[in-house]
Amino acid sequence: MPSVLRAPLLRRIITAYTVNRLGTWIGVVALSLAVFDHTRSALAVAATLMAAQVIPAFAVPALVARVEASTRRRELSALYLFEGVVTSALAVLLWHFWLPAVLVLVALDGTAALAASALLRSETARAARGLLAGGEALDVDAAEQKANAALNVGFSATFVLGPAIGGALAAATGASVALFIDAGSFVAAGALLLDLHPHVEEAAGESVRARVQAAWKHINGVPALRALLLAQGVAFVFFESAGPVEVAFAKASLHAGDGGYGLLVTMWGIGVVLGSIVFARWNGSLRVIICAGTLAVGLAYLGFSVAPSLALACAAAVLGGVGNGVQWAPLVSAVQRLTPAPLRGRVMGALEGIGAICPAIGLSLGGALVALSTPRWAFLAVGACAVLTTVLFARVRTEAPPAQTTAREPHGAGEDPLAALERATPPLPEPRPAPHGRQRPQPRPVHEGEPVPEGAR
Repeated sequence: MPSVLRAPLLRRIITAYTVNRLGTWIGVVALSLAVFDHTRSALAVAATLMAAQVIPAFAVPALVARVEASTRRRELSALYLFEGVVTSALAVLLWHFWLPAVLVLVALDGTAALAASALLRSETARAARGLLAGGEALDVDAAEQKANAALNVGFSATFVLGPAIGGALAAATGASVALFIDAGSFVAAGALLLDLHPHVEEAAGESVRARVQAAWKHINGVPALRALLLAQGVAFVFFESAGPVEVAFAKASLHAGDGGYGLLVTMWGIGVVLGSIVFARWNGSLRVIICAGTLAVGLAYLGFSVAPSLALACAAAVLGGVGNGVQWAPLVSAVQRLTPAPLRGRVMGALEGIGAICPAIGLSLGGALVALSTPRWAFLAVGACAVLTTVLFARVRTEAPPAQTTAREPHGAGEDPLAALERATPPLPEPRPAPHGRQRPQPRPVHEGEPVPEGAR
């Protein structure tokens, strides 16, 4: 099958996603440093990160449904431009710091960011399906999987580069400059995606409530999808529990200091990049690689619990990073396969919400475990639970039910109406050349390492 990256539209989507994720990492690091500098409070930093995740998680499904219901064009670009405006306001606010206003702006930015991510994932799959209509691909599921793998590679690269650049910029130029650069990444992403139109015709009606209910009904009506989302929620909790444990582990258990902690994080990031490359070349079962990724993260935490030296802990970190890199993207592909095209944006919105709420639970759990025991015992507990989560994924079917796999067949008696609606959804057209013969830029992360969200740990 020809590479999906030959499609100009997909190259622009991936480029926009990567540029945006790089800017987002720069902004998160710079804002966290600025909040701590102004307040000298770790709780204030935690509140800022929570405002970007927990509050938006409840608003995202409705916002995605609202955007999909609109017949106006350029709504996805408008979300990115809104993020750019809000981030610029945050940069200005740092000159006259007031924490409550920062939290409000962060919540607004987080809501738009999660909604834009869900819609972009849906549009990526839609563009990949367009290759089928154009005769460039024979297997639509494989095309969607390759597109998700490309997004995952972009996310993994920014996972390593973004925090380092953000920290360097904040130290050299100030947090406000770094946030203005973050805002520029949103504007660039919006400009690259001007021709994407995420409107979806919906038999359930045009109201936001009806559209959200249709997505919720689908999730409840497909046991495999419901089980997959629940399993990922559990995985997110234990993946993210390690966050508060790592610093204490590096300093108190390994006596490696700040440099040792930085090395552990770097080695994990290298593993994430390697894992994303592994998935990009993977042609086997999604369930197998999701289980393998989950198991690798759990084993890495168990490795931390017994590692006698920094070198062995770094080896465990690479293993965990590889698991992190191969776990999220196939999960997204599996959710897409279990969901008809018209509902994918809203279901992805639900997944983004899970990826925002569950990490917050995990961070609290990790902090409590460290307070009640030692870093090694905390890693032993969360590692064992993460390994056991593999069993939940092993019991979930990741292939589409028959009604969806036959959605391209002529409509007949007994066909699932949602599958028929998917069959009737036209592929996204290729972009037109810009005026005067100029082409728009071609080549533009996920705990979710969401987590860190989007597959993040």
